[in-house]
Amino acid sequence: MGLLDVGDGNQIFWERRGNPDGPTVLIVHGGPGSGRSRTAHKTFDDNHFQIVSFDQRGCGDSRPHAADPATDMSVNTTWHLIADMEKLREHLGVQRWLLFGGSWASTLILAYAQQYPQRVCGIILIGVTMTRPAEIDWLYRGLRLLLPAQWERFRAAVPPSLRDGNLVEAYRQLMEDSDPAVRQRAAHEWCTWEDAAIAHEHTGTPGQYSAKPDTAKLAFVRICTHYFARHGWLTDGQLLRDAHRLAGIPGVLIHGRLDLSAPLLTAWELARAWPDAELIVIEDSGHTGSPAMRSAIAQAVSRFTS
Repeated sequence: MGLLDVGDGNQIFWERRGNPDGPTVLIVHGGPGSGRSRTAHKTFDDNHFQIVSFDQRGCGDSRPHAADPATDMSVNTTWHLIADMEKLREHLGVQRWLLFGGSWASTLILAYAQQYPQRVCGIILIGVTMTRPAEIDWLYRGLRLLLPAQWERFRAAVPPSLRDGNLVEAYRQLMEDSDPAVRQRAAHEWCTWEDAAIAHEHTGTPGQYSAKPDTAKLAFVRICTHYFARHGWLTDGQLLRDAHRLAGIPGVLIHGRLDLSAPLLTAWELARAWPDAELIVIEDSGHTGSPAMRSAIAQAVSRFTS
């Protein structure tokens, strides 16, 4: 483990475990800005795999931290993260790796794999997203159709002059406010809305966003709003149009039918555009998983174990 200097005054934290002579899997975390999972490595047999995880810029144990308002967010974009992943691969001397992750991680993984397909031996995505404008609009506006009271609270937390505009951009502005109380309240309300979208997921882990420690919550919301207000610096439909670049890379897409945060349509469209990928729909799962989803993930991993 250690800190890797990736330029722009940033250092990303990374760690590896398992078999140094085995195939390498890179665990990519979601969010954006959630930081690496402390348990995701258990999905993989450390007698077989070399397991690598890292904290993306601005979160977890990477430096500087986005909770600090002085941290420069202009050098924290999808394209910076892709370059960081490639620098980490080179630093570790890995030729090709299996990419694994869910939610925002699927967007980042797809973008990386389309830029460096020769470095990817396989992909496993859970809760597929491509950070398209329609997906962001659904999660932060369209979902009000199902959660009107919760969305009204989410909307009411921004200044009246911004309530009828782009709420993601409004929250981004709040997270850049000089007043720490403003940033803290915005982070709290953003996470309350995120929790509302997964509150029905009794087989998963509802309430996980508000449960974050205060510093992690500030970084998470600042990074989320920074990325989502700009649709991940991707053109609309870019990852779907460029799915042909994944030709020859085997993929498994695992998605919960009850996922309100990231509806199934995105995974279905990607599977149609990427013939080497299989879509597995988990009937009882939402965005945060279920026992059936965990079983499907284990089966997907087993495909890459031989």
